[in-house]
Amino acid sequence: MMQDVLVIGSGPAGLAIAAALCHQNLKVHGLAPTGPSIPWSTTYGIWVDELEALGLPDVLSHRWPDCVSYFSERERPLHREYGFLDQAKLQQHWLQQCDSITWHQGLADTIEHTENSSTVTTQAGEQFSAKLIIDATGHEPAFIQRPAKDNVAYQAAYGIFAQFSRPPIQPGRCVLMDYRNGHLPSEDRSKSPTFLYAMDLGNDIYFLEETSLASHPAIPFEMLKDRLYQRLMASQIEVLEIQREEHCLFPMNLTLPDFKQRVVGFGGAASMVHPATGYMVGALLRRAPILAEAVAIAMQSSTPSQLSQVAWQALWPSERLRKHYIYSFGLEALMRFNHPQLCCLFNAFFQLPRCQWSGFLADSLATPDLLAAMVNMFGKVPNSVRGGLIRTLGTDGHLLWESLRS
Repeated sequence: MMQDVLVIGSGPAGLAIAAALCHQNLKVHGLAPTGPSIPWSTTYGIWVDELEALGLPDVLSHRWPDCVSYFSERERPLHREYGFLDQAKLQQHWLQQCDSITWHQGLADTIEHTENSSTVTTQAGEQFSAKLIIDATGHEPAFIQRPAKDNVAYQAAYGIFAQFSRPPIQPGRCVLMDYRNGHLPSEDRSKSPTFLYAMDLGNDIYFLEETSLASHPAIPFEMLKDRLYQRLMASQIEVLEIQREEHCLFPMNLTLPDFKQRVVGFGGAASMVHPATGYMVGALLRRAPILAEAVAIAMQSSTPSQLSQVAWQALWPSERLRKHYIYSFGLEALMRFNHPQLCCLFNAFFQLPRCQWSGFLADSLATPDLLAAMVNMFGKVPNSVRGGLIRTLGTDGHLLWESLRS
C-alpha cells in the first residue's frame, strides 16, 4: 500500500514529525537503523515556560527556579526557570501519538523519484514508497542535499554526572553559563573561551559540563575535560564517582538545504539548530505541527513534487529565513570575540528585558523585534564589543544582505 509519508530516522526529530503527521491522520511509515523505543543518551535542556506554552510541562525530569550565570565574579540571576527534559517521557509522549505507524528497521541507501512517488531502498534491499519522504537523520543526513561550506563551526561539550567531595555549585541551583576563567593559566585565558554549564540533580549528584559555544575548528574533548578538572581543582573539589560521561558535538552553521529537492528535511537534516545558541528541541516541538498541517492540506491535491515544495515553504518561510541569517551573522561575531568581549556581550544580553532575551533564545521574536533587541544590546555594550560587531559587518555583512533578500 502506498504511504502518504515515509519518515527516515527515529531520534527526537523523527519522532516529533512522525507524531505530528499521525495527528493529521496521514498514513505514515518509519525507517531507522534502530527501533524508535531505543533510549536516547543525550541530555536536553529547555526553558520551562517554553514547554508550558506547548502544554508539555510534565516531560521534565528536573526544574530549577534558581538559575544564574557568571560573566564576572558578580552573579547574575536570570529569574527564569530552567529544566531538563526527561528523555524517556518525551520519547513515550511521541510514541503514543505514533501508534498507527509501522516502523521498519534498516539503513536507507538509495532513493528514486517518479512522477507519483519516491522509493527508498535500504542496504538490505528492502524498498519503501511514499508520496513524500522526510529525512530526519541528523546533521549528516541520508538524502538531504545542501551546498558545501568551509569553516563549519561546532558546539562541543564534555560533561559528567558525578558525586563530588563537596557541592561544585550551590545546591538546588542551575548555572547556565559560568565564564569565569581565573583557574586557567594566564596564557590560556584569552584562547578558545569556554564556560561551565552545571546543575544539581539531587541525591548528591551534579551534572557539570564544560562547553564551547561555537568554534572552528571544534575544541577537542580532551581540552574541555582538562578545563573542567582545572575548575574543580581550583576550588579543591574532588570527583568521587562518575555515573556517566557525556560528549556533545554538533555543527552550528551548516548551510541551508536546497529547497527545490524532493526529499524534505526536519531537525538537523534541515539545519534547524539555532545558529546563535545550539538549541533545537523547542524548535522541533513548535515547528513539527506547522509542517505536518501544511503537508496534510497539500496531500489532498498536490503532486509529490508540489508537495515537497509546500513542505519546504512551511518549514522555512521568508520570515524564518530572514531571522536565520541575522542569527548566523551574530554567530560569526561571537566566534571572533575574545573572552573579555564575550563576557561583556553576554552581560549586556541578559540585561535586556526578559521578553527580548528569551525570545532571542527561542527564535520566537518577529524580525523587527529581533532587530530591536540587537540594537538595544548594541547600546549597552562597551566600545570594544561595538567595534567587533562593526568589523563583523565588513567580513560577514553578506548574511544581513541575505536576510534582506529573503
